[in-house]
Parts: sequence; C-alpha cells; structure tokens
Amino acid sequence: MVYDVVITTDRTMMSDHHKHEFLGFMTTGPAIGMPESIWKWIAAPKPKVDKLGRPKVATYGLRKIEAALINAGINASVIDPDHINKHIDTVKVIMIGHHDFFAYGPPSSEWWTITGKEPINRVSFRKFMESPSMQKAREKGVKIIVGGPAAWQWLWSLDEWKKWGVSTVVDGEAENVSVELVKKALKGEELPDYVFIGPNDVPSLNEIPIIKHASVNGLVEIMRGCPRGCKFCSVTLRPWRSIPPEKVIEEIKVNLNEGVDQILLHSEDVFLYYADGIRPQPEKLIKLHSTIREMSSLPIAWSHASLAAVKYAEETHKLVSKLTDIMYSGDQDFLGVEIGLETGSVKLAKKIMPAKSAPYAAENWPDIAESAFSILADHYIIPAVTLIIGLPEEEPDDVMATTELVERLRPYRSLIVPMFFVPMGVLKNRDWFKKNLLRREHIELLKVTLNHSTYWAKDIVSKFYIKGFQYGPVRFLLNYLVDYIQKKANAAAKEVERYWEENEKNNVAIISQTSTIA
Repeated sequence: MVYDVVITTDRTMMSDHHKHEFLGFMTTGPAIGMPESIWKWIAAPKPKVDKLGRPKVATYGLRKIEAALINAGINASVIDPDHINKHIDTVKVIMIGHHDFFAYGPPSSEWWTITGKEPINRVSFRKFMESPSMQKAREKGVKIIVGGPAAWQWLWSLDEWKKWGVSTVVDGEAENVSVELVKKALKGEELPDYVFIGPNDVPSLNEIPIIKHASVNGLVEIMRGCPRGCKFCSVTLRPWRSIPPEKVIEEIKVNLNEGVDQILLHSEDVFLYYADGIRPQPEKLIKLHSTIREMSSLPIAWSHASLAAVKYAEETHKLVSKLTDIMYSGDQDFLGVEIGLETGSVKLAKKIMPAKSAPYAAENWPDIAESAFSILADHYIIPAVTLIIGLPEEEPDDVMATTELVERLRPYRSLIVPMFFVPMGVLKNRDWFKKNLLRREHIELLKVTLNHSTYWAKDIVSKFYIKGFQYGPVRFLLNYLVDYIQKKANAAAKEVERYWEENEKNNVAIISQTSTIA
C-alpha cells in the first residue's frame, strides 16, 4: 500500500525518546562531551516501524492531522523520515510538523548562543529537508505543507522556504485547514503561501478528531490554550477549552490497544481542566484520573502545571493529594511535570505575567513559588522548571531577585533550566536576548541554576526517572554528561570572571589617567 499524503518530521521528533519524554529536550542542544551519534541515540532513538515505514508511535500533533485527513476520506499516513522513499513514486503531498524547525525557540536558541554550535534539532531538520527522498519529491512537484508550534520560524527563514520548495506554511490549530489544503493540492489547485488560524477559526471541540494510532509516550491532550495571559507566551493567544473526558478516554484506549505502556495527560496547566477561571475544580479531574486508573495500572503523567494552581488546588481542595493517591495506586511512585517559574522578580511578575500568580497577588510570587515547590516535593512530583533571561524591561535587581529565589528552592528536588527570551505572544515584536547582553548578574544566575540542577540531576536519574537494568547505558551516559557539563561550566565561569576583572582594571586605569590629565 502507498499513500497520497505522507505526514512526517525529522528524526529528533520521530522518536519515543526511550519512553522518557524529557530526554527529547536533549535534541534542543548541540552534542557536547560525546559524539553526535551517541547524543542522538540517547535523545532520539529510531522507533519501530512496519514494512511500509509507519512508526509504532508518532508525535501527537502528527497523529491529529493524520486522523483529520483519514476522517475526510483522504489516503494518508504518518511515515518515518527514513522510509519516505517507499512512497515517493506515488505521494502527492508531504506534510511536516515540528516544535522547533530552525532552533529559534527556547531552549534551543540559548544553547546555540552559548556554545556557538547548531543544536541537533536544526541540523537534523536540515539533513531531512536536503535528503535524497525530499529532493526527489521536489523534483516530482510534490506539494510540501509545513506547520506546528514552530510555524512562525519560517517567516525568519525565507531562503530555506524557497530553497526547500515549501508550498504552504500553516500557523495555528490545523486540523480543519489541513483537510482543505490537501484537497486543493490533490486537485492540482494553487495553494496559499501562508495560512494563519486565528481564535475564531480554530476547530470546535466536536471537530477535533480522535487519533487513529498511538502517540509518543501515550500523550493525549485534555486541554487547549491557557487563560493566564502571560505576555511572552503564544499559547495564551489560543482559545482556552477543556477536552471532554469521553474523548480523552477514547484516545487513551487507542494508545493502550497499540501497546503503549504509559499515559501522559497534556495541558498547559493540568489543574485548570474544567476550572472556574483560574480556580481549579476537583470533580472533573478526580473523575478523569479515577476512570484512567480503573482502565489501567500503567504510570500516569502530566505535561504541564502552574505553581499558583498547585498551591490553590492543594490548600483549597487537597487536590494534589487526592490525584496522587489515585495515580500512586498503580505502577508508579512519582511523576514529573514541566512548570514555568520564569522570574523571581515581583516587578516583572506584575508587568509580564500578572495572572500567573492568580488567584493570589503577584506581590507574593516568590512565596507562592516556594510554597508550591514544597507541595510538589511532599507528593513526589518532580518539576522541570523554566526561567526566562532577558525579559523586556529586565534590570539587574530583577535578575538578582530570581537568583535569590532559585537559592531558596535548593531543598526541593527539581531541575531548573534558564532560557533566553524569545519574542513570542504579545511580545513578538520585542528584541531577542543575545549573549552579548549578558551581565554579571546573569552569569551568577546561570551558575546558581546549573549548581541546583546538577545537584539534583543524578538523584533524579538514578532513583526516579530512568530506573531499570535495561536503561543502564542511558543512565551511565547521562550521569557522565552531568559531570562533564558541570566541569565545563565551572571553567567557563572562571574565564568570564577573569575577563570582567581585567576590564574593570582597564576602566579604573582609564579613569585614573583622565583624572590626572584634568
């Protein structure tokens, strides 16, 4: 069997990351301390495929587009990038999705800036687009449609857009638009260069399709959008709505029936599922988790949560306790989640993310954060936490406030990752933060966050995240990498200190000479 429409991506996205979602973040940096081949084996091993090149699991976004096309009667399938050649003689449309096509997003742009080396995801995507299969597709006149969370990056990469023969870039929730575009392409009609799906054009809850085949690590979405309105975030520009529980359960069944051995609930803030504004409501969440646990004893995880919601949910409803009681009654004793801390500055919290602390006051942001960290630690929830360096209007005292907060969080098991500001959301017209803008205060913050994360990393890897004999090689390499990064970072910090000391001496000498002349 061959397909009219092939849905695909590059290797960094077409992987189950050894069944550990956060290993995939290694593809956002360059290979350091080891050969690129080993780095990619850790972060993005190849998935199992059938004889047609269809992967056993694929990223959730690709699965959604696949489902929408199949529901519309279109002959389409997700295909592994190494197997596109099997369909190249008959394919008419190739659709490509990605989270970070050109490594312009965080944290890719930060690692690229700091190391001066292209991140693996950028290198991998370029190799894919210039592969013999894609070259042949262009020669045959195959229509190439790209989209996903990183669609905006093509506006910064017009040369590649032209060179790689991209017909259309789709920016936004693409299930409905993809069907329309593919139908036009199959009829030989002209396609638009760029399609933006605004809030009024997104699929309704009834129009969002159920995936047909398994998603990576059992990911299913329970919510789209976010009501908090942080100015640096593009997700807040999308309508906020909760996915009906029956749809969530149906997708979990698809994954379980195809052999996926974990369940990952995706939301920008899991506690806001059917919430009353930004106030978590327990009934729907408890019912959803209970239903899932009745179906399976497999591990349940969350993609994202917010610190304010964690604090409110536990203090008002004991909801963190109730949900973890349900989850830990199965085959798990911890869970990981991604959380945005972003800043320790009350001033910036008020300006840039005033609702991130809600229903609490932004003036109390550092205390809210520490309280939530304590709740997470008490319930064996391990957060991977993001910070943003270089927010608009950031001043030295803001950076120092963030450093102080990170130091307060040292007792709580977590990973904290600083990221350079990338203009998105309401702030999309602001300037990028670049390495030459780093101050002493930034370097101190980077040192403190690195020390925090390396302090906890080995404990997390060995005792929680990557347990089991079969993951021995991965665990060994990750622990080696932690030591290597710590060593290199310490050496780099000393060089930076020496550079600043020399500059200060030179400045003092110049001032002294000027005073003498005067």
